[in-house]
Amino acid sequence: MQKIDAAQVVDESKFNRFHLKVLLWCAFILWCDGYDLAVFGSVIPSLTEEWSLAPGTAGFIGSLTLVGALIGAFSCGILADKLGRKKVVIFCFILFNFMTLLTGFAQGPIDFAIYRFIGGLGLGGIMPIVVALTSEYSPKSIRTMLVGVMCAGFSIGGVTIALLGIYIIPNIGWEWMFFIGGLPLLAVPFIMKSLPESLNFLVAKGDLEAVRKILTDLSPSYTPQKDETYEIVLPKPGLPVAKLFEERRGISTVLFWIATAMALLMLYGLSTWLPQLMVEAGYPLTSSLMFLFALNFGAILGQIGGGWLADRKGSKGILVSFFAGGAFCLVILGFQPGTIILYALVALAGAGSTGTQVINNAYITMYYPAYVRSTGIGSALGIGRVGAIIGPMMGGILLEWGLPTHLNFIGFAIPGFIAAAAIWFVQEKYSDLSTQNINNQYYAESAK
Repeated sequence: MQKIDAAQVVDESKFNRFHLKVLLWCAFILWCDGYDLAVFGSVIPSLTEEWSLAPGTAGFIGSLTLVGALIGAFSCGILADKLGRKKVVIFCFILFNFMTLLTGFAQGPIDFAIYRFIGGLGLGGIMPIVVALTSEYSPKSIRTMLVGVMCAGFSIGGVTIALLGIYIIPNIGWEWMFFIGGLPLLAVPFIMKSLPESLNFLVAKGDLEAVRKILTDLSPSYTPQKDETYEIVLPKPGLPVAKLFEERRGISTVLFWIATAMALLMLYGLSTWLPQLMVEAGYPLTSSLMFLFALNFGAILGQIGGGWLADRKGSKGILVSFFAGGAFCLVILGFQPGTIILYALVALAGAGSTGTQVINNAYITMYYPAYVRSTGIGSALGIGRVGAIIGPMMGGILLEWGLPTHLNFIGFAIPGFIAAAAIWFVQEKYSDLSTQNINNQYYAESAK
């Protein structure tokens, strides 16, 4: 009887049509996720005028969405272990797109906030699961880059918002931004047919026929045998979160939590408030939406280019440089330099916030041993949601205080410097990148 390490087959596979299929569907799902995030920021100026919405109230609504996302993230993680990642992703996808559609019918701040909160429950489960799914099915040699490419879908959603908003909001109304956000529901049958289930989940459940088909698609040179069994890495006994603090990884775990919270504060704060900040600085709405385009375009470059550099130069140095560089650009941005420089700084700020957070996700998954990897990234993103909740609220408070423009941008730059410092002090010598202990490998042999 031959034992096959399913993860090793994936690690050694060469990029092919199967990898591309997983990559594109996960990127599409995150495109919708990014659209839903950025759409609120694009309509804040219109809602402020139509409903006399105070900045603090708008910030509360933005944060309320992320409170729902926090609840959804923890709930969906548990459900994914029980039901499978594919089913949970599809459920979350349907929920948040349907609530986006309903938001277009909102008649005031109260029902608008309710729809956004419920949609947030679905949004919360998307990012960790599709990142894990893409990472699980990526060849080891280009894993970080593929995760970066996939997560570029999130930023493309923001780019789409900026381009659509320039025409749609002034001509046919802000409601249509949400109606368009419901169109991805038409793709649900295709996602159900094409998106694969987690390989680890299939092995654990003993669905060997599905495992054999996926491994054959992943590596055409692999020929399954009838007497084969498959093995996967299982967690050690005990409380999963406690494992993050074993083997001298506790300090780095806390630093990852801090860095992720700061990165998500920048990501969600800027995505929500950048158009309004630029309106307050004296730019017209259409120009402000172009700044949102530049922010997300820069994020795409940061995700793909940063991922490529991280695979070759190491993630830690790239993360420190990108976080600090993005924060520095925000500081300069507040002093309103020339137009061309302004757009370049916004793009670099996007690379140093949204783009860098994607590299951070990949770094965290590689830092921990396989048996605690999901817990590591899940806990970081869970704690990080606190920063995501604070970001929109902080932007609203800063605007209500009536501070000079440059102080508003410095307020969003400080978290970037904190994130850079946190990653700088991560103790890589205790990571799975440098210590491979075979005693940490716990395998479960599937039933034939």
